[in-house]
Amino acid sequence: MNSLTLDPYLEKQVELGMDGADILHGHLKTMMYETEKRLAEYTDHDDEQYDQTVDRLHLEGYLDGLGDVYALTYAIAFAKGEPND
Repeated sequence: MNSLTLDPYLEKQVELGMDGADILHGHLKTMMYETEKRLAEYTDHDDEQYDQTVDRLHLEGYLDGLGDVYALTYAIAFAKGEPND
């Protein structure tokens, strides 16, 4: 998602009045899961070609960034005094 247009399921959550931090938290879970699935394709690093190594390293960095933002959603929820699943 590289535009300012929301996916329909995210738009629906906004229309239902869900908190933005909760929407972000849930979507980050999805993005992390999808990235982990893509990373699972790289199980044997010894046989990787250059392009595969670059892709794997990119995915690992992307997952790290997603994890940092995911942790931030927890910090925001705790600061607001709200439970977050």
